[in-house]
Amino acid sequence: MAKTIKYYIVAADALPDIFIKVAEAKRMMQTGEVETVGAATKLAGISRSAFYKYKDSVQPFNDMKSEHIITFYAMLKDISGVLSRVLSVFATSGANILTINQSIPTNGCAAVTISAETSEMAESLEQLIADVSGLDGVVKFEILAG
Repeated sequence: MAKTIKYYIVAADALPDIFIKVAEAKRMMQTGEVETVGAATKLAGISRSAFYKYKDSVQPFNDMKSEHIITFYAMLKDISGVLSRVLSVFATSGANILTINQSIPTNGCAAVTISAETSEMAESLEQLIADVSGLDGVVKFEILAG
């Protein structure tokens, strides 16, 4: 049974410093400003253990009042129909897919990013994530940017 994850939008000034620093370390790595976790954590002023403890739980989230475009990251097994089932969940939810980018499968998996307009969704974002995450062939599914 998959664990349901809930998300909250919290003002950055209400968060403990560690969450802000983890987000900053992740940003530095994503933009190529630094090449290693060690370099990112040193510049952010946190320990590597703190980074690894919170890295999967801390995601910067843009102001969703003016824009409802979210980019999702998925790691999918290279099995016929997996991407189609993922896209079907999006269609059922009412999300409007804007872009899909898929890498060439290596080691039996392909990385996929999906950007979608979510203002007309009939269900919660958490439910969409849970539904996609529960599909056979989905190794990982998360919000990349929003």
